[in-house]
Amino acid sequence: MRARLIDVAARAGVAANTASTILNNRPDSWASKETRERVLLVAKELNYRPSKAAIAVRLGRYKTIGLVVPDLHNPFYPVLADYLDQAVAAHGYDLILEHTRNDLAAEQHAFDSILDRQVDGVALIVSDPDLHRPFLAGLAVSGPPAVALAAKPDVPLPIDSVVSDFSAGFAEAIEHLVGLGHRRFAFLCALAKGQDDGKRPELFRSLLAAKGIAAENISFVRCEHHIASARDAFRDLIRQTKSKRPTALIALNDLSAIGAMRAAVDEGLSVPRDLSVIGVDNIPLAEYLPVALTTISQPIEDMVARTASLLMQRIAGKSPARPSQTIFSTELVVRESTARPGRA
Repeated sequence: MRARLIDVAARAGVAANTASTILNNRPDSWASKETRERVLLVAKELNYRPSKAAIAVRLGRYKTIGLVVPDLHNPFYPVLADYLDQAVAAHGYDLILEHTRNDLAAEQHAFDSILDRQVDGVALIVSDPDLHRPFLAGLAVSGPPAVALAAKPDVPLPIDSVVSDFSAGFAEAIEHLVGLGHRRFAFLCALAKGQDDGKRPELFRSLLAAKGIAAENISFVRCEHHIASARDAFRDLIRQTKSKRPTALIALNDLSAIGAMRAAVDEGLSVPRDLSVIGVDNIPLAEYLPVALTTISQPIEDMVARTASLLMQRIAGKSPARPSQTIFSTELVVRESTARPGRA
């Protein structure tokens, strides 16, 4: 049975309050050096660990941060979680995780569920900011400190947010591909269950139209977030378009890009000779593929550092009343998966 504070105190021959002041290193402890050493030795012998619930009662804090992520199979999110875990650990906090499996209904449930945990603050990766805006507005009024991570919305969110502005990254990607001579494009969009296309097709087509690419030379393909769905969806497009197939592809994340590359190889195409591919996120794996993936990179370490800073400030009551929006730009990282059409 787990040792309790009263067990430590009894064996050390001191009052429970004395043991508490020593074990919690409180400055008001009057215990002698000999008493302190005896209590610490007994605590070690009994493998005593303070109760988090008791600490929470005393401090008014659980020393825990919650994080909701959409996809543990996508390496981007475990990397983000690891960075956040390290960042909050530096302040003495633990991190607990909820996983929504790329389902918007499950995402809302996870947002509600994480608030029922013993957490002092939450970081929420929001797949669809507009859909969840009413919930976030309620969280701003009655919830714990919270930070939303999302793609940059048209209107700032009602809670602190750390957002990625993909406009520069996508503009660079299209400039790069058009500059290489590509004239037939596809956009592979991985969407959560229950999520619609939103403005993605319109944005992609308008960026390409500005470069003189006709609408009939642009394909927009939906898929689910898992890599096999991306492979199957892009394989179907290759077979449907045949001689007029796209020579350049931008995928909404790196996993989808990798799935599309597999489809291309399965259909007898070569990357990048027959198909140039660009992903999004710059996951660690991207650089080490047999054909290193060109990708649009987010500054994930800086984003996580800002998230942790906002949470710690809010928990300490040092932030302004109005929510902040911190915008991070994206940039194209050119590797081996893009080239001129018809060339290795």
